[in-house]
Amino acid sequence: MTVETRPKNNVIRSSYEQDLNDHWETKQSDPINLLLGEMDGLYHHHYAAGEFNRNLLTAPEPQREQLILKEMHRLETDQVSLILDELTHLSPQDRVMDAGSGRGGTSFMIYDRYGCRVDGVNFCTHHIEFAEHLAKRRRCDEKVQFHYANMAQTPFEDGSFDAIVSNETTMYVDLFETFREFARLLRPGGRYVLVTWCQNDAVAAESDDVAAIDEHYVCHIHKRSTYLRALVENGLVPSQVRDLTVEAIPYWELRSHSNLKTGVEEPFLSGYRKNTLNYLVVAAERVVGAER
Repeated sequence: MTVETRPKNNVIRSSYEQDLNDHWETKQSDPINLLLGEMDGLYHHHYAAGEFNRNLLTAPEPQREQLILKEMHRLETDQVSLILDELTHLSPQDRVMDAGSGRGGTSFMIYDRYGCRVDGVNFCTHHIEFAEHLAKRRRCDEKVQFHYANMAQTPFEDGSFDAIVSNETTMYVDLFETFREFARLLRPGGRYVLVTWCQNDAVAAESDDVAAIDEHYVCHIHKRSTYLRALVENGLVPSQVRDLTVEAIPYWELRSHSNLKTGVEEPFLSGYRKNTLNYLVVAAERVVGAER
């Protein structure tokens, strides 16, 4: 007999969200994320695209491991530019929501470049506390704030954001529900930028690599076609779709050489090399009247 876990509150609304919350709340110390973030105070919970310095793989230990970690952090920090470069219209008077903000790395980088207000949304309490501490330390806590909320059902008013970003977080939500919420929150003409890994259903209907990643991260990787359909059906019309699958491979090659590899490196590498897994950057505008 299976006993369904009861959600704790109206933020965690289902047994799946409870399982996901339990996963993140108990994962207090991810060695890779914490070690990399200690280098400069930017803590990320995403991956990257782009080439790395392959000469470092021939360095002797223990220098090699430190060089690998430093290079991984550079790549992950540079990855945020995939979002920042799509937000060039922002001014210090604008407001951005970071959907699934983790320990705040993307939020802080948006603020640092554009000086605008940033609201991070997350339902992992220790991530929020961590990010709030960093905001105070960075002296930006009046403009960069973090909220205990569900990214698919937020407490914010209609049209209250000029932009919304999600950095590798949409594999944990229902896309149609979440994009409907984003459309509600964006002002007309507001921009949504997402970076995600997704299943390339133009190549294969199923993938063992996708299933392995889902199991590892308690996520549900969506099909590429589902992303585009969910965006358009909610009035978020893509203006740019970039496929960076090939460019995502080097990061995982580098990570596979680290002593802190977690075992998920092989399915990412296999999926990207077979093109059954894609790494996409999508920019879309909120178009009034475009909903079906």
